[in-house]
Amino acid sequence: MISSQARNFLLFLLAVVVFAVLFIRYNPQEADAIFVNGRIYTMDAENSVVEAFAVKGDRISGIGTSSTIERSFEAKVRVDLEGKTVLPGFIDAHAHFMSLGISRLTVDLLGCRSESEAAERVKQRVTKSGAGQWIRGRGWDQNDWPVTRFPSHASLDNVSPNNPVVLVRVDGHAAWVNKKALEIAGITRATPEPQGGRIVRDTQGNPTGVFVDAAMELVSKHLPELSDQEATEAIQLALHECLQYGITTVHDMGVDAREIALYKGLIERGEFPFRIYAAIGGLGDLWTESLVRGPLIGFGQNRLTVRALKLYIDGALGSRGAALIEPYSDEPDNRGLTLSSEEAIRSATVEALKHGFQVCTHAIGDRGNNIVLNMYEAALHEVPMADHRLRVEHAQVLYPEDIPKFKKSGIVPSMQPTHCTSDMYWAEARLGPKRILGAYAWRSLLKTGVIIPGGSDFPVEHPNPVLGIYAAVTRKDKEGRPLTVEDGLKYFELSKEGMTDSSAFLNGWHADQKMTRVEALKSFTTWAAWAGFEEHLKGSIQKGFLADFIILSADIASVSDRSILDIRVLKTYVGGKEVFGGR
Repeated sequence: MISSQARNFLLFLLAVVVFAVLFIRYNPQEADAIFVNGRIYTMDAENSVVEAFAVKGDRISGIGTSSTIERSFEAKVRVDLEGKTVLPGFIDAHAHFMSLGISRLTVDLLGCRSESEAAERVKQRVTKSGAGQWIRGRGWDQNDWPVTRFPSHASLDNVSPNNPVVLVRVDGHAAWVNKKALEIAGITRATPEPQGGRIVRDTQGNPTGVFVDAAMELVSKHLPELSDQEATEAIQLALHECLQYGITTVHDMGVDAREIALYKGLIERGEFPFRIYAAIGGLGDLWTESLVRGPLIGFGQNRLTVRALKLYIDGALGSRGAALIEPYSDEPDNRGLTLSSEEAIRSATVEALKHGFQVCTHAIGDRGNNIVLNMYEAALHEVPMADHRLRVEHAQVLYPEDIPKFKKSGIVPSMQPTHCTSDMYWAEARLGPKRILGAYAWRSLLKTGVIIPGGSDFPVEHPNPVLGIYAAVTRKDKEGRPLTVEDGLKYFELSKEGMTDSSAFLNGWHADQKMTRVEALKSFTTWAAWAGFEEHLKGSIQKGFLADFIILSADIASVSDRSILDIRVLKTYVGGKEVFGGR
């Protein structure tokens, strides 16, 4: 039997609950907008799916059922989502923002199927250019051509004898130029190779017109700088393209002082509905000045943060500049290039840790990754820090014994899924059947307990995160290859003798390394936010978080793998404001 004291207490509690319900019902909170009747993937710790949320200012002010949100908030705008899927805005954890815009101002060589096709695109630009004007381009990949050797300046000389031409390879680690550019740069047979670079030469020792990694600077230093007007136009082109694909934040890998100034100017003028997490491009004056000033965090209502340093240890696999422990399987006298010394990586990391900066180091080959992991560990021994979030950008080819080091030392493997599906046609030819098992090894890393922030490395790859999610969960290209073992042997640079296990082509290329659908979505939302120390601000639809979100044409979490490619972003919101839409 309940005592009178207990009964009175229960009645009091009931009265409090009733009062609270009535207070909420008749005293709703103010909101700028509510979004109801949707399928909203919050990407919170429980992977909650809700129906509605409210926005006040630039923040999420409440989430829940449609009835709860409509009862709890009085809003100026009510948006009926009509059952559509909503996600947090995509975060690209590794990209080159200005480079994307510049690539849209220059000759686009993506998709060229031959050296002659690339030259023809240059010819079209030459006809529209003034005498002596530099012709810039990006996106060629000799691995996609019938003859996969590097191209020659001769094909460019035929279409552009008087205009200097410089065409950057798709990965940004090689440049192809014509004879006019060689003459301007003063490059001859006698020109020595710089440290960390390679001048590709013919059998007589003459430069062919291709420069790898550090050697690119021999020509690029002669390129005229973009005007402020051109640079601003490039930023605006990149901005529009990112918003079109639902990207609301980019981790911009390798900015300079001018880019930061341009971003700040656009933000101050209210012309930058976007967010940048920037890594300073290498050691130099900007880095020295930044060490004195300290990180820039949340400038312009969280539009710009500069709190990282971008370094390079090696080149790229496609141009055989990635630093390997053993020689390339298809070029036995080549182990790739190291672009920085071990001491430079270690000392820069020590300085960064002491001054509150993160370090993000490009490492492709197993030797490159091994060096970076070891130097990070050495730096952490000197400057112990539990939550440093040091990053290895790409972590593309790993020595098996190095995979556990990421979790052990708290180092973040920042990876780009579409690199796998772009490179898979020729990667095993570069690495051989044994070493390939440590390449693009997402599942092997995830099993150790680390997370993998996802990116595109645009303009190396297409910026659309949907393509990255598709690559992560299928390990197939857009045509669905590989479909079978026979299909794999037909399309890939392999032979049956070179394969250790024919099942590597079943259900995707080395399908045992796939991500789950949830992991792939986290990779471009919550995990990417965490990689930039912004997990309490972005990457999830939760109360108090920035109102950066997207509305999709279909449910990316439940459609068939193949149907992921058909998903479009209908609307993009940054800080609660629609910045792309109308489709």
